[in-house]
Amino acid sequence: MEGFNASIKIKLDWSEMDLFGHINNVAYFKFIQAARVNYCELVGINTSNPDEKLSFAVAATNCQFKKPLYYPGEIEVKTKIAWIKNSSLQMEHIILNQDLEICAEATDVIVLFDYAVNAKVTVPAEVRARIEAIEKRSF
Repeated sequence: MEGFNASIKIKLDWSEMDLFGHINNVAYFKFIQAARVNYCELVGINTSNPDEKLSFAVAATNCQFKKPLYYPGEIEVKTKIAWIKNSSLQMEHIILNQDLEICAEATDVIVLFDYAVNAKVTVPAEVRARIEAIEKRSF
């Protein structure tokens, strides 16, 4: 779990269970989304203000399921940045159960986007600097 310096805790909800008594796989993507939004907000990438120019679009997301999650419980989603390119970056996430076991590993690729002009934009230096401060390394 080295290098995962950002995290968010999420309480599992009864409504996320499926017919088999465990948390449905679709809910994992909701957890990943919460972690993605949390990280973006930490580094100054807008997630909710349409008047802001700098936001993002999800280019890809995937999840590898390792162990089931069960209600009731609380999970922790830890996030780190794998790489930064000109206008995109890759996030890596791990979902831990309350026993700190890895239940899923996921990745997102997001593209920084200016919705006012409907175009991707270069990762600003100040955003890159905030990411490097969290990640404790240079990109």
